[in-house]
Amino acid sequence: MPKPSIEQSWRAVISGKRKDKTGAFLRGVFSAASKVFGLAVNVRFWLYKNGIIKRSWPGCLVISVGNITVGGTGKTPIVEIFARELTKGGRKVAIISRGYKARSPSWRKRRKNKKAFSTSKVVHDGSSLLLSARLSGDEPYMLAKNLGNVVVITDPDRVRGSRFAINNFGVDTILLDDGMQHIKIRRQIEVVLIDATCPFGYEHLFPRGLLREPIKSLKRASHIFITKSKNIDIQPIVERIRQYNTDAEIISCHYEPVELVNFHTDEHIPISDVRDMNIFVMTGIAQPDGFVKLLKDIGGNVQRVYTYPDHHKFTHAEIEHVYKRAKNWNADGILVTQKDAVRFSKRAGASIRPCPVYYLKVAIKISSGEEDFTDCITRICYP
Repeated sequence: MPKPSIEQSWRAVISGKRKDKTGAFLRGVFSAASKVFGLAVNVRFWLYKNGIIKRSWPGCLVISVGNITVGGTGKTPIVEIFARELTKGGRKVAIISRGYKARSPSWRKRRKNKKAFSTSKVVHDGSSLLLSARLSGDEPYMLAKNLGNVVVITDPDRVRGSRFAINNFGVDTILLDDGMQHIKIRRQIEVVLIDATCPFGYEHLFPRGLLREPIKSLKRASHIFITKSKNIDIQPIVERIRQYNTDAEIISCHYEPVELVNFHTDEHIPISDVRDMNIFVMTGIAQPDGFVKLLKDIGGNVQRVYTYPDHHKFTHAEIEHVYKRAKNWNADGILVTQKDAVRFSKRAGASIRPCPVYYLKVAIKISSGEEDFTDCITRICYP
């Protein structure tokens, strides 16, 4: 089992799981730091609200999908379902992402592929996948690969990326991936995600808690998705939301396993094959507990779990270590998320490989509020 990362140790402190004197001391330090962070957040919003810093609109419909907490709420599948349904309805969609942890291309690659590397990076042009996961970031790459017919662009400046998509691809709908805090760009629809397993970030701003901005910011939302809501009573969460926002349409949803895909052969395996399979889990996502629980719920026998920081790029040594342990335990498969698979090397441990490596494909299943989601898509596509 790898040593807990800084991120995992930090979460243990802010959640209260670490109850020793050091944990209490660190919570005090984080509380002081969160006051400074909160002041900076409020000043920034005040500057935009009073027009001291100008906001921009790129010139077409803008839908932001984001959250008020740090990581792990399930933004990527929600962005995907919006893109898919809007495209079905006749909209020409571009997803604009920051491209977190994407590598900068070399001068030679920029010169060779000018179409992909402009001021904004073109991951997918609506017909072809142009960049690797390494150069685009794991989430934009995964969206581009899953959708196949949607323009995907990465640019830290979302206004510039949006205008680039409009001018070069003629899109009429911009989807901002993780756009709630990027208030420089005006939007007509604000979709905010709340994780049902930790809805309000331990009630504190970062770094004392997970909140990126105060809970009262929920008043900006036009639609609120409560994610990971399976077998959870969401009524207390809804009541809390209504304290700040009485008008937003509230939709609850959860991940539904679709199938396994063999990482090395691309063979598609029925989800029923997971039952009673002896599994090793290797994952670098913000909240791995939900993934492990999902595997257990569909009948997998999870023997060992190897967790790494969110967006972690697995080294050959780390992969080979898990292969060796899986071999010793006679595991039937090593399971990763689809996002992990983007960062997983096919070459690592080729001589060891004791069992198949699978990634789990999931889809969003709407539990309640489906009519509200359908109405939202209909109003956009058929105004």
